[in-house]
Amino acid sequence: MSIVTQQPVTEQRPKIGSGSWSTGLFSLADNVPICVLGALCPTILGCRVARDYGENVCLPFAPGGLVALRTHMRVSYNIEGTICNDALMMLFCGPCELCRMARELHHHNGQG
Repeated sequence: MSIVTQQPVTEQRPKIGSGSWSTGLFSLADNVPICVLGALCPTILGCRVARDYGENVCLPFAPGGLVALRTHMRVSYNIEGTICNDALMMLFCGPCELCRMARELHHHNGQG
């Protein structure tokens, strides 16, 4: 019989990030093409953000899909916030938030 002397520990990915988004919600001039796409066709931008983040391009069509994507992105980039805030931002500021999520991906992928 073996005696357990230490609790099991789950490995966690090291978090990167500063605790906040790299750009503001209305930092439209930081990447004009993304913001034009977000204003004219946010669904296409949502599919692109999902794809670039490594998720299925159909994620924006799933109920709550973009909220889940924003939450996962926020947690993996060590950005402060709550799931409630994620849901409210996508509900009331969806296109602008999609643009910010796209800019965040560019920032973390070394493209911006």
